[in-house]
Amino acid sequence: MSHKSENRNPESNKSFSTLALEKDFLNNLQSLGYLEMTDVQSESLPHIFRGKDVIVKAKTGSGKTIAFGIGLLSKLNPKHFSTQALILCPTRELADQVAKEIRKLARAIPNTKVLTLCGGTPFGPQVGSLERGAHIVVGTPGRLLDHLRKGTLKLERVRTLVFDEADRMLDMGFHDSMLDIVATTPKERQTLLFSATYPDTIKQLSRSFQNKPVDITVESIHEESTIEQLFFEIKKHERNQTLVQLLAHYQPTSTVIFCNTKRQCQDVADHLKEHGVHALAIHGDLEQKDRDQVLVRFSNKSCSVLVATDVAARGLDIKDIQAVINYEISRDPEVHIHRIGRTGRAGSKGLALSIFTPSEAYKVNAIEDYQKQAAICDVPESLNPTSHYENTPPMVTLQIDGGKKSKIRPGDILGALTGDAGIPGDKVGKIDIQNFHSYVAIERSMANTAFKKLSAGKIKGRSVKLRKLK
Repeated sequence: MSHKSENRNPESNKSFSTLALEKDFLNNLQSLGYLEMTDVQSESLPHIFRGKDVIVKAKTGSGKTIAFGIGLLSKLNPKHFSTQALILCPTRELADQVAKEIRKLARAIPNTKVLTLCGGTPFGPQVGSLERGAHIVVGTPGRLLDHLRKGTLKLERVRTLVFDEADRMLDMGFHDSMLDIVATTPKERQTLLFSATYPDTIKQLSRSFQNKPVDITVESIHEESTIEQLFFEIKKHERNQTLVQLLAHYQPTSTVIFCNTKRQCQDVADHLKEHGVHALAIHGDLEQKDRDQVLVRFSNKSCSVLVATDVAARGLDIKDIQAVINYEISRDPEVHIHRIGRTGRAGSKGLALSIFTPSEAYKVNAIEDYQKQAAICDVPESLNPTSHYENTPPMVTLQIDGGKKSKIRPGDILGALTGDAGIPGDKVGKIDIQNFHSYVAIERSMANTAFKKLSAGKIKGRSVKLRKLK
């Protein structure tokens, strides 16, 4: 049974009120700005409410988290302090993002506890949180297995099992871990599988633990008007040079560059730094704290260029990405579509630039076949040879020694900056609070002043250590 988006009935009712939801839940959805269902929600939720297993093929930004979040919360009994829903994610960043969305949705259900269990964070406090009971657990496969083996996580009362970005979990080598986790859950559960791509490995995975799943596909090809897509044919030795030329010619304020390997990713970032570009790399070999810092700095406009592998970029929910550059085109056209879909969101114009050699022309042909439209090809000679990439980021990030565990809130940091430190509020950017550290973006012209005054002052009545991230 397949539900293709192109066959969708345009007259269908997209209101959340068509679902069997309590009034408080509907009011909360409205307060969060969710007035109408997205395609992925309107196609999957009726089946989820009927208790069916589903496989949903949809890209990031389609509203899938809200779809499975509403589905699992509709069955939750908050009076039972046992784990009733489990959500598996490939990375800690995505798990944190999903947990944040579920907590917002759960505001209408008092005393609902959502817990994240991911690697890269201390094990002990997670055990304490599990002992107090959690209704919904969101985690990465490795850490979930650790808790299952130690007996600190029990899944015998799980009613809903969700796999978010299942294709990336397979890419990261989690196949056996996923099956081991499924084996500890009840057979009578509902299993929801979400994936941006739909290779044979996903079909095999589904067959091993889903029961007659409904197959839902939401079209992921981007409208031509939203993303301008160009392919640049180069000679083999011109890749690095062309990359710098593309940045200089188009002058994007925010760019993600995709590489196919971790090594290539780091080499490209290093090459760009040598050419004066404020670039940071994110890939699987980075320590978790370094990954966190890179993502914070890119999302708060303290870094203009992020060089990433597909796996590391999964769960990257950053708005206003002006350009995506494929340093090397992916072999899989679906992955290519997923990459370029990070630009041109929310109705804004996006730019997708891809570099290829004649021996890689087959990849461009595969993308043309997949998109059912011809690729527009160009050559580096058409780019302005005299321009220089002006990319000094508008913000600087200050790292504060103290976070959620120190009960620090965004208001405390903003108050310290705009109060005693005397920094105008419009010079303060995004504030990120993590467990042991907090990050605040300051407009570049005020960064040194903010650093000195905050170093000499106090947050919540105590002195804090500060570091300027460079």
